Parts: sequence; structure tokens; C-alpha cells
Amino acid sequence: MAVAELYTKYNSVWIPDPDEVWQSAEITKDYKKGSDVLFLQLEDGTELEYPIDPVKTQLPPLRNPDILVGENDLTALSYLHEPAVLHNLKVRFVDSKLIYTYCGIILVAINPYKEIPIYGDAIIHAYSGQNMGDMDPHIFAVSEEAYKQMARKNRNQSIIVSGESGAGKTVSARYAMRYFATVSKSSSKACVEDKVLASNPITEAIGNAKTTRNDNSSRFGKYTEISFNNQYRIIGANMRTYLLEKSRVVFQAENERNYHIFYQLCASADRPEFKHLKLAPAENFSYVNMGGNTVIDGINDRTDFIETQKTFSLLGLNKDFQMDIFKVLAGILHLGNVEIKAVGDDKSSVKHDDNHLKVFSELLEIKLEKMAHGLCHRKIATTSDTVVKPMTKVQAINARDALAKHIYAHLFSCIVDHINKALQFTGKKHTFIGVLDIYGFETFDVNSFEQFCINYANEKLQQQFNLHVFKLEQDEYMKEDIPWALIEFNDNQPCIDLIEAKMGILELLDEECLLPQGTEENWLQKLQNNYLNKNPLFEKPRMSSKAFIILHFADKVQYECDGFLEKNRDTLYEELIDVLKKSKLSLLADFFQENEPSTGSLRANIKVRPARPGFKSFNKQHRTTVGSKFRNSLHLLMETLNATTPHYVRCIKPNDLKLQFEYDSKRVVQQLRACGVLETIRISAQSYPSRWTYFEFFSRYRILMSQQDLALDDKKQICKEVLKHLIQDPNQYQFGKTKIFFRAGQVAYLEKLRADKLRAASVTIQKNLRCWIQRKKFLKMKRAAIIIQQYVRGERAIRHVLNAATLKQSWGAVIIQKHWRRFLLSRRYQLILMATIRIQSFTRGWLARRTYEKMLQDQKALVIQKHVRAWLVRRRYQSIRRFVLNIQLSFRVKQLHKKLDEQSKENKGLLERLTHMSTVHSADLNKYQKLEEELQKTVTQKQFIEEQVKKSKGQTEQTLSEFRKQTLSLQAQNQKLEKQHQEQTQEMKEKITEITRQHLSELEREEQQRRTLENNFETQKESYEQQIKALIDQVKHLQEERIQLQEQVQEEYLINDGLRKELAQLADEALVIPKLKGDIATLEMKSQDLEMCLQKQRKEMREKVEEITKQLLGGLEGEELRKRLSPEDMEQLNEDGELWLAYEGLKRATRVMEIHIQSQKENYEKEIEELSFRIDQLCEETTHLQQKVQAENDTNETIRQELTRLAKENLVIPDFKLQILELQKQKQDIENHLQGQVVEMKEKMEEVTDQLHGNLKEEGFQRRLLEIQKANCAKENVELLAKVRKLENENRQLLNWTQTDSAASNRMKQEASQLTLENWDLEERLDQKEKQIRKLQNQIKSLTKNMDRGHRANGKVSPIVKKEFLGMLECKAEDEEKLIKNLILGEVVSFVFWFLPLCERQTNSINIRLVFRSLLCTNVYGLASLLDLKPRGVVVNMIPVLPASILFMCIRYADDSNDAEMLKSLMNSLLDGIKKVTKNHDEDFEMLSFWLSNSVHFLNCLKQYSGEEEFMKHNTPQQNNQCLKNFDLSEYRQILSDLAIHIYQQLIQVMEDDLQPMIVSGMLEHESLQGISSMKPTGLRKRSSSYREEVDKYTISSILQQLSYYFTTMCQHDMDTDLIKQAVKQLFFLIGTITLNNLFLRKDMCSCRKGMQIRCNISYLEEWLKEKNMQSSNAKETLEPLSQAAWLLQVNKITDDDVKEICEKCSALSAVQIVKILNSYTPIDDFEKRLAPSFVRKVQSQLNSRGDGSTLIIDAKYRFQVTFPFSPSPQALETVQIPSSFKLNFLTQI
Repeated sequence: MAVAELYTKYNSVWIPDPDEVWQSAEITKDYKKGSDVLFLQLEDGTELEYPIDPVKTQLPPLRNPDILVGENDLTALSYLHEPAVLHNLKVRFVDSKLIYTYCGIILVAINPYKEIPIYGDAIIHAYSGQNMGDMDPHIFAVSEEAYKQMARKNRNQSIIVSGESGAGKTVSARYAMRYFATVSKSSSKACVEDKVLASNPITEAIGNAKTTRNDNSSRFGKYTEISFNNQYRIIGANMRTYLLEKSRVVFQAENERNYHIFYQLCASADRPEFKHLKLAPAENFSYVNMGGNTVIDGINDRTDFIETQKTFSLLGLNKDFQMDIFKVLAGILHLGNVEIKAVGDDKSSVKHDDNHLKVFSELLEIKLEKMAHGLCHRKIATTSDTVVKPMTKVQAINARDALAKHIYAHLFSCIVDHINKALQFTGKKHTFIGVLDIYGFETFDVNSFEQFCINYANEKLQQQFNLHVFKLEQDEYMKEDIPWALIEFNDNQPCIDLIEAKMGILELLDEECLLPQGTEENWLQKLQNNYLNKNPLFEKPRMSSKAFIILHFADKVQYECDGFLEKNRDTLYEELIDVLKKSKLSLLADFFQENEPSTGSLRANIKVRPARPGFKSFNKQHRTTVGSKFRNSLHLLMETLNATTPHYVRCIKPNDLKLQFEYDSKRVVQQLRACGVLETIRISAQSYPSRWTYFEFFSRYRILMSQQDLALDDKKQICKEVLKHLIQDPNQYQFGKTKIFFRAGQVAYLEKLRADKLRAASVTIQKNLRCWIQRKKFLKMKRAAIIIQQYVRGERAIRHVLNAATLKQSWGAVIIQKHWRRFLLSRRYQLILMATIRIQSFTRGWLARRTYEKMLQDQKALVIQKHVRAWLVRRRYQSIRRFVLNIQLSFRVKQLHKKLDEQSKENKGLLERLTHMSTVHSADLNKYQKLEEELQKTVTQKQFIEEQVKKSKGQTEQTLSEFRKQTLSLQAQNQKLEKQHQEQTQEMKEKITEITRQHLSELEREEQQRRTLENNFETQKESYEQQIKALIDQVKHLQEERIQLQEQVQEEYLINDGLRKELAQLADEALVIPKLKGDIATLEMKSQDLEMCLQKQRKEMREKVEEITKQLLGGLEGEELRKRLSPEDMEQLNEDGELWLAYEGLKRATRVMEIHIQSQKENYEKEIEELSFRIDQLCEETTHLQQKVQAENDTNETIRQELTRLAKENLVIPDFKLQILELQKQKQDIENHLQGQVVEMKEKMEEVTDQLHGNLKEEGFQRRLLEIQKANCAKENVELLAKVRKLENENRQLLNWTQTDSAASNRMKQEASQLTLENWDLEERLDQKEKQIRKLQNQIKSLTKNMDRGHRANGKVSPIVKKEFLGMLECKAEDEEKLIKNLILGEVVSFVFWFLPLCERQTNSINIRLVFRSLLCTNVYGLASLLDLKPRGVVVNMIPVLPASILFMCIRYADDSNDAEMLKSLMNSLLDGIKKVTKNHDEDFEMLSFWLSNSVHFLNCLKQYSGEEEFMKHNTPQQNNQCLKNFDLSEYRQILSDLAIHIYQQLIQVMEDDLQPMIVSGMLEHESLQGISSMKPTGLRKRSSSYREEVDKYTISSILQQLSYYFTTMCQHDMDTDLIKQAVKQLFFLIGTITLNNLFLRKDMCSCRKGMQIRCNISYLEEWLKEKNMQSSNAKETLEPLSQAAWLLQVNKITDDDVKEICEKCSALSAVQIVKILNSYTPIDDFEKRLAPSFVRKVQSQLNSRGDGSTLIIDAKYRFQVTFPFSPSPQALETVQIPSSFKLNFLTQI
């Protein structure tokens, strides 16, 4: 669209104004191209014809729509020009009281001349981490952007703060440095940040002074490099200074002051340590009293001096060095008072007795005479000699002043050097951020050398700024793939070349300074010869011959040449320098050494590469001048800035009178032109200043799109198609990757189209509404007119035909017609009445019967459903319980099998030992030679063994018979139970049949009653019909009896009235019937829904049961069960959804297991039979052995004969005797060895029997049977031992038969060894039998337990013998570390911490959470078995705080044992363990919640069992008996309470860190109310270059989900409800505070629609509180300030009543906060009215009486005081059981 087409009626333009620079005017007539006049109307109503040149067609600049006024970024304005910028700044500064505004990359800061509460630490934290465009403009936003870019890109940054004197440069730089010191706080003890901040007061004291424009004006430039390490913490800093105004030391203009340090020192002159300085009030010293006013209003120089001394000390400057500084400063003051008198015309002198000169010499420790001589004389060096020449008074005064300036300049540089040394750091610097506080462009009435250097520096900075802005624009275009067109901008390189190029102004000045006779006139003449009429930037003034003019980028400046040479030379006479060099004051003497130390102004600590080559044409001689030094330092500064990423802050001075929030448009526009803001605007306006994302454009201008456009799916394509229709000129916009770029004015045009569309829609709505109202009114009037016409016309017709005859005839006809019609109608009525009554009677009867039957059926159905549902619920409960019990049974059977396997392994070890002993015994028996006699006894022993075997066989058969009897009895009991169950079901059926019979009988009775009523009704009806017929006959035949008939008719009417009432009642009942039908339909729908839900639940329960059975039974047992189950059972188990079918399947599986056990039992019986058969075989073998023994006896006889023969010979007797003795010894040893082994075996068997005996006692009656069997086994073992002893005796007898041959002895040895082996085999077999018996007994025991549980499930509870525990756990000293490790630091926490929340986290199709909750509700044993806990008490509910209970039970044992050392060690260990685990998991919310719950529970246990009366009120008698007896743990309670508070604070911090990123997005930015968009047409670009596109977008649902997660986790950990409420209150306070703080700092969020969004989000939070039953937590009250702020955005803000209402209702907001919201209120559309400043002033005046402080930001880190309410535990300690998974087997329960 052409620009000229925008100049239409009702639009506004800006026209020049001499007072306000620009004035607004409204167009009253459309402008036509070629017209020379634009018709306008000023704001005061004045009509104006604005002339326009038709050739140039320079139309006045258009004004932006009111909706765009007051924006945060000036480049977001649709029309970018000077008046728009000036007006936008005025609206923000004056109306909204906002001092900061963005202008592209520049932050414009206007000095309010008032302290405003926007610089606190809370504001710093609010801006920390935020993107630059997300919050209101602020110096902290620029600082955060620099810090963020440094951290993300590892690139050095610079913040360039510039502006006029009094614009607030120093304060802005100070706040920027303070921001870096706060957000990058290091953990070291060096306090580097404090030192960096402490440098500001010192530099302000020695470098700032009061001027006519500013009370604290910086008279030097300063660049501070703040260095950071790789963790982006401040490690040091370095300061460089530029062009100190030395002339201020010796001269001040009117109403100005010298540097602050002089007045601070004079104000402290009366302090004792400064007596030797001989100071006086400032009025007594000429150097500080030239301005005429030595005091600044509101400033206390004495207090400031104390602060300066503190900062000196903080930076490490000792007292002696400080005193030396004060001596030099005092010396300068006294030097200014030295009186120089003229001696003639050519000489001058100073008195040696001058008091001030004497003090000056004493303070600086120099010789008085030489100083007096040096002040009045100077040395002139010639080619041959040096001549001392006296000076005139003027020359002497100049020399004195030069000396003072040099001393102060050196002192300033020295202090800066010491500051830099104090801020030095060790290590490597990673990055830095530089803060440049430098003077802005200056132009005064008289401009000298200082203004020339300042403006030269600003020319360099402006050039760097232009290049940077140009580069950013180019990068933005390249990023969005938009064609780059060259943008013209004012390049000030010619002006810079004029100043610094070869033969430029500075070089000519340096050359003139080198000449002894050089003057300003000669230098000016050279300038005019070189540049006048040759360089357009150099001009000669008309009215002055000693001045020249330079056209700078900002303005034209005239410089006076007087003083240029002297200030550039900055010379000091050599004689004075020699005097000062000989000073005994080391500080002063170091100032004037030949090798001057390099000051901070000429030092750089970085390696940089300049953006463009610097100027290098000057030579060594020029470096000594001030100009050359300044040029070198400026080049170094530019190199540094070019190597960094710059950020610009332009400070603006709103008025020259220092008035608060007063806006002088002339002064402001002058500074805007000078600081480059308007140049930025001009560059932006040449390209595409307005930039919208596709989503923003679509959301804003969707109203301009057609249905055809919206049919597309791609919003980007929709925007492109719409723009082609709306803006015909494609050059007015460009499509980027993510944004649409508009030229200036196009957004305003789109806003106009949007407003026109909305206005047209409004007009259409109004038109139709008004039409409807008027039509409604018209129709009403029309109906009234028709009625009036009807009556009027009727009256006229009556009057026209009315007479006496016609009246009489008509009256007669009417009477005849009346009677005839009456007769016809009455007869017809009677017929209809009779028919109707008959139909109604049948119909009502039928309906009543049907309704009654339906109601009866419904009632019966309800009764049946009630009983059936109750039966189904009971059956489901019992089936689930049986299912869990069966799972427990299978799990415990598996454990018993494992234990039996372990016992079998132990028995195998014992058998191996016994076999080893038998081999040893057999080896010993091989030594024996004669065993004949023992064989005989072995025969008898064999017989005895046979008898014992028979006895044992009989006993085993008896035990087996007993087992069979028991199984038969169990089967009988099962049959009885089944019979009982059948009887119960039969009884239930009989009851149901009885109930049905009773209902049927009642129905029959009611039917009979109904029939009797119908008969009565029919008889009455017949009688009524007869009466009616009689009356009709009487009417026909007896007309005289009319009166009687009328009475009868009246009676009939009464009867009919009664009938009508009955009809009405029946009609009402008929109306009730549809309602009942509807209720029946709804009940049927509900029943269907319930059936569907039941089917779904059954299906889910089936899947869950399958999952649990898989988890609990394991792979092997599951496969075995599946093999044993029939296919039909598997189909029922997998396909049917009923849970009881699953139970039946498990029941059948247990039956299969029972069959398997029965088969094993039969196998055992078979093995016993085989053993008995083996015993028979042994008997046969013994008979065979007897025969052999008999044969051997015969041989023995022959041996005896031979022995007698040998005895006679007496030859071999001694040898035999020796052999017999040896054999006897060996036998004695063997007997001893066997006896020891027998004793050991006996002890072992006794121990085993004792253990079994103890277990059998615990198990009851069945275990007693096992004791009997164990006793029998013990007897058998004793008998076997007796047999062994008998065998030993037989062996002894066999030893006596030593006179046998070798063959017989060997044979006997083999047989003896064979017998011993057979004996051991028998013993092994007996042991195997014992094992089998034990297995059977264990299986019987498990079966009996199963039966007992079945009895309990059927209502029969058998008595269980329980152990009585005391609620204590014994923990040995060596196990204490293991306890802490396993319980606090080890697996217990992970088990309890992860197992239970796992149930809540499952969101898959198989919802495990419901299964575990059903287990918790139906059977405690189910989950207990899953956790390997014994089903005793309510252990499952105590799982979250089980560690605390275990620890307290250990403490109880230590107290009961009266062991102080154990108690102390245990308490200290557990406290250290909790501290360690919370420290290691300081960011783990669930771990902190778990241990906070346990710590509080442990603290409550210490209180509950402390023995104190206040804590024993709710205890049971058993709990009171368990109180601590010997020790008072109140001190440990306090320590534990502090620890719990610390954990709570950690928990809150973790929750806040997780929740904080969601709050602003969810509460403010997200639009929870769809269709109420709060997006403004700002076209605000994301200003932050470090902005990341993909950022998580949180909603209010995200916040609610996070809160629900916190709440659920704390509830799972069994945290106290009051503690949860306190945590919820703290979180709600955080949500409200952060939302409110961001609302204060975001002007774009302060709108009516955003208030609606906030109210909606608050309602969601309140609903969450109600849902979680947290209303009593007072969390809602913490949101009251936010709620009032949202209300304030929505309420009317026009009248005085609105003012009163706002002041009354916004009680939770402070006055500052209310005014801030009102000032920030921004309308979203043109239809909303902008808030009038007068309204804000009224509210502010009403709120002045409040004393609620001046703080704007609420401290989000505030913590409510936490309290731990005492809540005693009802859980008895003796019922607490420890799961085996805790690995605490070393603890013994007492």
C-alpha cells in the first residue's frame, strides 16, 4: 500500500512545534495525491491547514495507533521516526513511570532524579536466567544478556554506558557491576565480588565532582574488566581510566565543586588522627571554594569519608598508605592557599614563613626553601648552559596550579594501580565482561580541549556502534534467508580522519606544542589553511577569530582555542620536579621518577585483534602530549571493544533542573540525536523494522482470514496467502524462515484493517440487535392497534343495527337456542361421559395393574440384586484371599524344599564323616589276627538286629497307618466342609424360594383386594346409571318437579366433582408412570455400565493375577503347574475373566501338588519295603555266616590242640605274650577312640532332637506327634549304639583267640569288616528314613496350615499360639556399622523407596497399582508375602516409616540394657547416617521425602515413649509399659528436630527448583482460556541473541501434575498431613510470588484479558487444593495478592468510586505494587481505554496513608516457619516384623 493512501480521515500525524518539538494533529479530510494542503485538527480543537509541497510531497510523519504507544521496544513501533520515539519515551517515563526502554540493541535509561525500588536483590534474581525480551527493559536485563552470552558462547562481552553529565552513567555502571557480583557469587573466601564493588566508592570519591548538571558527575572515563573463571565466577578485575579532568583541581565554575575526596577530608578534620594535617573547613581553602557552595543537599561528606576508608581497607590498602594519600591531598589544599606576591613586573616571591607553605612542606616532607624558590623560578636550558629565570606572579600561580594538577593526577593513577593490584588474581582468566563508563557527547557555550577529546572519543564509539548495528541487521537477514539490500547510514569516518589522520587536528596540535614559541593563533591558522573550504566538516565561526567549528555526527560544535596548547603540553617546570623527587615521602617521590609506572589507563590484559587497522602515524615525541596519550588509550579501548560483543546503554537527562519525572522534549531529543538512538531508528526504518513470527501473525490477524484460507493446515502458508490479499505491494514485506518482516507502517495498516473489520462486525451486531428491538416494539404496537380497531369497529356495528324489535327477536331466538343447545349438549355429554368413564375404568385398571406389576418386579429384582451382589462381593473377596493364600503356600513350600535340601547336604557331610570313621575302624580291625570267638557272638547279634529291624518295621507301619488315618480324617473334614457349604447354599436357596413365595402370596392378596374394589366400583357405577335413567324419565314426564331435579343435578355435580378429583389423581399417577419408566431406563443403563465396568475390571484383574502368579511362582514351578493342569483348566484360567475361576485353577494346581506329594509318599513306602526286604536278605546272610562260624570253630579246636602242643614246647610263648600285649594296647586305643566318637554322635543327636523338640512345641498338636517319632528315632539310635558296643565286646573276645592260622585270621578280618560296613549301611538307611519322615511331617504341617487358613476363610478360626515380643531389637556393638549401612545407606532404602512408588508409577495397560491396593484392602498377608514379611499385624502400612521403627526398637534395647555407651554410639551413628544419605541425595526429592518422613516418625517415637505425661495421653497400656526407663533423650530430640528442619528445607528447595521454571510459563504466558487471546500487536522480536528457539512450554496442567506428583510421593512415604500442608503452603507461596513479581516486571502482561487468565489459573489451583483436601493448609491465602492483582487488572478504573473500591479491596498489595500495576496497565485492543494518569494519581494519594513500605518485589525465598506436630503412632512395636530383604538377620527380636 502506498504511504499517501494512509493519510485518511481519523488518522493522526506529527507536525513540528517550537515548544514541544512535535505536536499531534488529527486528519479531518482524506489526503489526495497532488494536493498542497493537509486538513488537520490539533488536540485543543484548533483547525489547521498544513501546507505541503506538491513537488517533494513531504508529508508529516504519521502517528502510531494508541495501541502501540508505550511499548518496551521502540523498534516495535509501526512508524519509526523521531516524533514516535520521543512520544513513546514520554508516555513510558511520565505516565507509566518507566525509566528504561529498548531501542533495538540499545537500552535507553532516563534519569528519574528519584530513588525507585527496582534495584533490590529480589529484582536481580527475577531477571537472572531470563531472556532479554521476556521482561520489562532494565539494566539488569542487559547485564543478564551479557553474562548469558559469555557463558554460552565463551566470548568476551562489553557494556558501553554513555550519556551527558547528570544522565546517570555512573549509577547504571554501578548497578551492572552489582548484578555480575550477585549472580556470579563465588564460594571462595576471597570476597572478590565485594572488592570489585568496593572500587566504585573510591573512584567516585577521587574522580567525581558536583557540576551544574549533576551532583555526582564522573570527570574521567573508566573501563572495568571483570574477569571470570571457567565456572563463570568472578576471580578479579582490572580498571582503565581515561582523560581525568585535572583542571578541576585548581578551578571550579560557579555552583560546582572540586572532587569529593577533598570535602570528605575537610569534613573529618576534627578527628584526632588527622590533627597533624592541620585541616580546616572547606570554605578556608581556595582550591575547593571557588564554586561558592561546598555542600550538596542530602549528602553527608563525613559519613561518605568513613565509607571511603572502609573500602580502602577492604581492598587491602593499609592505614599507612591511606595516611600518605591523605597527606598528599591535604598538601594540595594547603598548596592552593600559598600566597604568591609580585615583586616588580618580572618577579614574584613567596614568604618562607607562609603557614600553608610550611604545612605543605611538612606533609610532603620536602625542603621549604627549595619549594619557595621553585615556585617563583624556572630553569631555561640553552645549548651551552642552564639559566634560572624568575617568573611573574601569573606565571608562578600557573606553575603552582600545574604542580597541584600533576600531583593529583599521579595520585589518582597510583590509587587506580593499587586497586588493580588488589583485584589481581592467580590463575588463568577464562572470559571477561567490560563495563565502560564514559562521557557522552558534550557541547557547551564554551568548549575547550576536554570537550574536544570527549567528542573525539564519542566519534570513535559511534563508528563502532554503527558497524555493530549494521552487522546485526545483516546477520538477522541472513539467518531468515531474506535478500540483503544495502542500507545507507551516516559514516563518520571523515570526521575521525579530520581529527586523527596524518596532518590532522591532533598532529598539528602536537607539532605546535613542540615549538618553543608555539601559540594557539598559529595552530588555528594552520588548521584554516589545511581544512577551511577543503573539508566540509571544518568551518570558521563568523563572530570569533580564536575558534573553529567541527561538524560531528551529533551536532555542530564550536571549540575555543584558548588553552589547547597548555592543556595538551601539560608541562611542569623541572625545578619543581627535582624538589618533589627528593621528597622523603616515598609515595610522592615515586610519582616523579623517570620511569613512570604504567597506569591502569594504558594497560591491557587481553590479546585482541582490532576490527580495522588503528592509526600509527605519530612519532615518539608526540607520545608525551595529552592528546597522543589519549589517542593511544582510545585505540587500545577500541581494539578491546571490537574483540568483544558490545551492549549499549544510553543514559538520557530529562531536564536540566533535576526535577523528578519531568520531561523536557527539547533536551531529550537533543540527546537522542547525539547518542545514536535516532540513527538506530533510521537504520531500522530503512529495512523491515516490524517482525512477527508466523504463529503471532496468525493469532492476531485471524479475523482478517476467510474460511477458505483457514481450510489449509499449514499456518505458514495461510499467512502467506492472506498477506498477498491484504498488502498488494510485495515489496512491503518479506517471508523468512520463522518470521514475517514488514516495512514501516504496514503493521499500522494491518491494525487499521483489523479495527475496521471489528468495527464493521460491531456495527452489524448493533444493527441486528437494534432491528430486533425495534421490530419487537413495532409488533407489540401493531397488536395493540388491531385490538383497539376490533373493539371500535364492533361498537360501531352494534350502534348501526341496534333497535327494540330486533333486540326482542334476537333475545327470544337466543333463549330458544340456549335451551335447545343445552338439551343437545347435555344428552351428548351424558353419552360421552358414560363411554369415557367405562374406557377410563378399564384403562386405569390396566395401567395400574401394569404399573404395580412393574414396581413389584423392580422391588423383587432389587432384593435379588442386593443379595446376589453381596454374595458376589463375598465370593470375590474370599476367592482373592484364597488366591493370595495359595500363592503364599506355594512360596513357603518352595522355601521348605530349599531348607530340606540344605539339611540333606548336612546329613551327607555327617555320613561322609561316619564312613571315614568306619574305614579307620576297619583298618584297625585288619591288625587283629584271631576273631573266632567274636564270630559266634556276631551270630547272636545278627539275630538281635533282625528282631530290632522287625520292630522298627512295625513301628514305621504304625506311623504310616497313623498318617493314612490323618489323611482320611482330613479328607473327611474336607467332605464335611463341602457338605456344610452345600447345606448353606441349599439354605440360601430355600430362603430365596420362601421369600418369593411370600411375595407371590402378597401379590395374590393385593390382586384379590383389587378385584373386590373393581366389583364395588362396577356396582356403584350401575346404580349411578339407573339413577340417571330415572332422572331422565322424570325430566320427560315430570317437568313440574324441576326444583327437585335441580337438587338432584347438584348432587350429581358433587359426585362428578369427586370423580373429577379421582380423575385428577389418576392423571397425576399417569404422569408419574413416564418418570418411573425413565428411572427404570436409567437404572438399566447404569446396570449395563456396571456390568461393562465389572467385565473390564475382571479382565484387568485376570491379567494382573497372571502377572503376579508369574512373578511369585517363578519359572520352574509355573511350568510344573502348567504341565499338571488340564487343558480345560488352562482355558478357564486364560479365557474366562472371572477371578474365582483363576482361584479354582490355583486350587486344582494345589490338588495336583497334593497328588504329587502323595505319590512321593508312596515312593517312600516302596523304599521302606525295599529296606525291609534288604533286612531279610541280611538275616539270610547271617545264618550263612553262622554256618561258617561253626566250621571255623572246628578249625579252632585243631588250633587249640596245636597250641597245647606248642605250650609244652615253651618256645613260642614269650613271643605270643608280647603279641597279646600289643594287641591289647591297640584294642584299648580303639575302644577309647570309638567311645569318643560315640559320645560325639550322641551329643549331635541330642542337639538335633532338642532343636526338633523346640520346633514341635511351637507348632502344636501335629508337632507333638513329630516329637514322639523323633523320640523313637532317638531310641533306635541308642539301640544301635548298644549294638555297636556289643560288637566291640565280641571283638574283645575275638582278640583272645590269637592262636589261629593266618588264612583263618584273614578270612575273619574280611568278614568282620564286611559286617561293620553293613552296620554302617543300615545306619545310613535309617538316617534316610528319618529324612523322609521329616519331609512328610513338613508337608503335613504345610497342609494343616492350609486347612487352618481354609477354616479361617470359612469363618472358623483355630487358636494360634503366638510368641510374646517386647518390641525391642538387640543390636551388638560390632553390628552397629552394619545396621546403619544396611538400613540407612544400603539396600533397605532402595527396596522400600522404589518398591512402593513403583505401584503408583505404572501407567501401562496392566495397572499394577490397583492390584496392590486390592491386596492391601483384602488381605494383608498377600503383600506381606511379596515383601517376604510374616503376616503379623499391619506391617504393610508401616513400610514407609519401617526404618524409623527398627531404629527406635534398637534404641529401646540399649535403654533397657542400661548401656549408655551403646545408646550414645547408636544415636550418633544413625544421625550421621541420615545426614550422609541426605547430603549425598540433596537433589533427590523422593529420597529427601522418604527420610524426612522417617526422621519425623523417629522423633515422634522418641516423644511418645519418653515417659513424659504430655506425650503419653494417647498411648495404650502396652505402649506405656514400653517407655524408655533409664535415659533422657531430650537433647537428641532437639538435634533430631534440627536435622528434620534441615531436611525439610532441602526438600522445599528441591521442589522449588523443579517447579520454578514452570510458573511463569504456566501461570502467565499460557492461555488457559481459549479464544481470549492476550497477545498484543507489538511485533516484539526475541531480542536475546542467546535465545534458544526450542524451550519447554509449560501449562497450568504441568504445574498441577508436578504438585500432584509431590503430594502423592509424600503421602506414599506416610508423611504427616500437617507437614504436607506446610509444604503445599510454601509451594503455593512460591507460585503466587513468582507470578506476581513477573507481573510487576512485565508491562505486556498487565491487561484485562491477562487478569482473566490469571483468575482462571488460580481457580485451577484452588480446585486442586479441594481435590487433595488441603483447604486447611492456608495455601489459598498465599495466592491472595496475586488474586487481587488479577482483579485489579479487570476492574473498572475510571471514576472516584473505582478509586475507593481499589483502595479497599487490594489490602494484600502495597501502595507501590498497586501503583506499579496501574502504571503498567496496557490495553490489548483499540476498544480498551488507556488508563488516565490522573486516575493513578488519585489512587496514589488515597494510598499515601498506608505504611506498608516501598518494596515492589516480594521475596520468593521467604520460608514459613516449619513445625513438627506430635502424632503418636498406634502401631504396637511388638507387631513390627523385619523383611528378610532388609538383610538385618543379625538383629535379634526380644
